[in-house]
Amino acid sequence: MDGTINLAPPTGEDMGHEGAPISRIVAEVAATFPGERITLGEMSEAFGDRAFGLLILLLLLPSLLPGMATVFGLPMLLLGVQMGMGRRVPRLPAFMARQSIKRTDLLRLAGASSKWLRRIECYVRPRSGPFTSPFGDRLFGWLTVYVAIMLILPGPGTNGPPAFGNIVMALGLVEHDSKTMGWGIVLTLLGCLFATAVLAVLCWLGIEALGFVF
Repeated sequence: MDGTINLAPPTGEDMGHEGAPISRIVAEVAATFPGERITLGEMSEAFGDRAFGLLILLLLLPSLLPGMATVFGLPMLLLGVQMGMGRRVPRLPAFMARQSIKRTDLLRLAGASSKWLRRIECYVRPRSGPFTSPFGDRLFGWLTVYVAIMLILPGPGTNGPPAFGNIVMALGLVEHDSKTMGWGIVLTLLGCLFATAVLAVLCWLGIEALGFVF
C-alpha cells in the first residue's frame, strides 16, 4: 500500500451518479488529491465524517485480490474499534497515516470488483433507515473488528466471505443507504461465522494431530 499514483483527475461526468459507487468513490479520492501520492492521513482529514467508510472500503478492496487481505487487517481493526466506540472522525496513528496508495493501484482495486459486487452496486442509493444512524455506525465498527480479526488469522478461504460482506456494508455507509447496510450486515455475519467455523475446525484438527503424535 506504499507508493505513488498516476491518473488524470476525473471529469465531472466521472464524478456523477451514473457510475458504480466504488468507481465514483475512487474518482472522488483521485480528484481531491491531484499529486502522485495519497496517504491515509490526508484522506482522513479531507473526508471528515465520511472518512471511516471511505478508508475501510479502500482497505477492504485489496481482499478481492489473492494474497493481499492479511496486510490490511490491523489498520481495519484500529478503525473498527474507533468507530465502534462512537468516534465520528478517525484518529490514525502515525505509522498508519503515512501509508499511501498509488493511483494505478487504486484503479486496479476498483476494477477488481467481483461480479456479485457489481450487481449490488447497481442498487445502492441514499436511503434513510435504522442503519444510517449512530447505532448503525457503531454496529458497522464492531463488525469491521470481527472481519479484521478474520483477515489477520490465517485460514483457507476465510478472507473473502467476511470481506465481501464488509465491502457491501461500507458501500451502504458511504452512500447513506440503510437497506444496503442491512444486507451488508447479514452478509458480514454469515461470512464471519463461516470463517470462524473453518478456523475452529482447523484448530480442532491441529489439536487432534498433536495428540496423535504425542
